[in-house]
Amino acid sequence: METNMHLSLIHIFMLQSFWSTINVPTEPRRPDPPCELTGKQQDLNSFLWMIKRDPPSYFFGTIHVPYTRVWDFLPENTKQAFDQSENVFFELDLTDPYTISALTRCQMLPQGKELSDVLPKDLYMRLKRHLEYVKTMMPIWMTADQRGRGLYADYLFNAITGNWERKRPVWVMLMINSLTEHDIKSRGIPVLDLYLAQEASRRSKRTGAVEMVEEQCVPLNGLNYSQVLFALNHTLYQQEGIRAGYLQSPYSTDDLIRHYNCGDLNSVIFNEDTSHASAFNVSLSAEDRETAQVIDDYFREKLIYQRNKRMAQRVKHLLEKYPDKSFFFAFGAGHFIGNQTVIDIMEESGYTIEHMHATQKIQRVNGHKRHRSKSQTAQSRKEIELPVTRALSKESLSQQQPHLSQERNFNDLWVRIETTTR
Repeated sequence: METNMHLSLIHIFMLQSFWSTINVPTEPRRPDPPCELTGKQQDLNSFLWMIKRDPPSYFFGTIHVPYTRVWDFLPENTKQAFDQSENVFFELDLTDPYTISALTRCQMLPQGKELSDVLPKDLYMRLKRHLEYVKTMMPIWMTADQRGRGLYADYLFNAITGNWERKRPVWVMLMINSLTEHDIKSRGIPVLDLYLAQEASRRSKRTGAVEMVEEQCVPLNGLNYSQVLFALNHTLYQQEGIRAGYLQSPYSTDDLIRHYNCGDLNSVIFNEDTSHASAFNVSLSAEDRETAQVIDDYFREKLIYQRNKRMAQRVKHLLEKYPDKSFFFAFGAGHFIGNQTVIDIMEESGYTIEHMHATQKIQRVNGHKRHRSKSQTAQSRKEIELPVTRALSKESLSQQQPHLSQERNFNDLWVRIETTTR
């Protein structure tokens, strides 16, 4: 289950992933400047922002990588803010059965269609050959630690690629981007978002989400046929070039983690407003450049800017409706970086938001209870509501994606995770 959730989550780094398929270096990439990862509090990064109110609430920028790779580099004040917040909200609830089933339905072609029916034959055959290559390499890529935890290559391959011949091409493109050696080695450990959700449940906190799965799925499926073929073709071209040795691998998961642990808020990996147009591979034709720019603009508008506005609106609703409650909002770090961020929109609405240095003290909330009983949590959960169904009507969804016609109340999307141990 964790493997599919990790693959399905649409996050801010999809833009960087897409552009890496367009602008792949033919020579070794110049190493990024090193940073000192000392583990000392004064040197740690901070992706924590405080919303100044009484009680205070917080924004925290997460990253979709195994939590064990970044947890030790999170400042203590970030962990304290999480610990004392009564309510923890995420982008999506990836543990609710409806969310998982909706993600699955969103990825599928219309009934009776298969990928071989919609892709040009040569592109489809290239895709099959690449998947066969990945399946062959999977046992080599996996680590001894993964095997020691009972994670086997065949199982992992099938978990990531299952039913791929029935998926829409855009989702196959994302799947291909996740089938790299670096990413395979990271499978099997909860990503940071999921770990926080598990910890929130273990500590009996109230948890929730600010988006519905359709709000992330529908825009991605909105790319037209030629745009999707363009993106899939370049994704395969990149992977084929890396296999053959004439292209260099773009930014890897390890690069992403290093930038995050270094607290590099202005890194090209995170900054979605970095201009990619001037960095195109010279082999691209003018027509291809134009197509790539159109896709980039679409992703920015639909998957970044519009989502930021929607997420900020729902955060404001929670803060205004529940002024006496503390919140910890854990969203992808990219939602807080660049222009038109969640923070920008909140500040335009009159909120004062402060970036917290690693050594800054966290204001203690009077009467904060470190742990709540399960019965207390179940009872108080009913108090927190978001009227998302007014923003997402059945009609508006059915117009964009007819097969997702079942209306769901937002309160059905509560995070419910069984108590786990570390």
